[in-house]
Amino acid sequence: MRRTEFFNIEPVDPGCEEAVALLDRLSQTLSSITGSSGRASFDTEVMKEKGTLFVLVRDADGCAVGCGAYRPLQVGVAELKRMFASAGTRGVGSALLTYLEDRARSDGYEAIWLETRRVNERAVRFYEKHGYRPIPSFGQYVGRAEAVCLGKTIALR
Repeated sequence: MRRTEFFNIEPVDPGCEEAVALLDRLSQTLSSITGSSGRASFDTEVMKEKGTLFVLVRDADGCAVGCGAYRPLQVGVAELKRMFASAGTRGVGSALLTYLEDRARSDGYEAIWLETRRVNERAVRFYEKHGYRPIPSFGQYVGRAEAVCLGKTIALR
């Protein structure tokens, strides 16, 4: 668990009530932006496997305001999944991403990759602002024109 001045970030089971509520809100948001909820690309059962992490972000009042996860994609590479920050919560996304990158690094990952939809311009700008750059499409995203894949090296040098 990491406490910042404003947020508490902690690993949780993605099946817990607060996580489910945030994941539902994320799916609704993605549906309104992209036409797809993204539910098909996230399996809570996978989050029980070695090398995975799912976290919640709580505000100073203890309310869950964000979530995010990673899972192993290939040797040394984690895939970022289900990043979400509630509307109007300044700094949650950045704090969450920093936490996940730090934890992934401590878990031995050297890079993080992710996919988002091109039409989700706000997400693309957010990740680019945090050092993520376009990479070749991977996995289920190969050949999908609507998808943009981004990656970042996180290994200590």
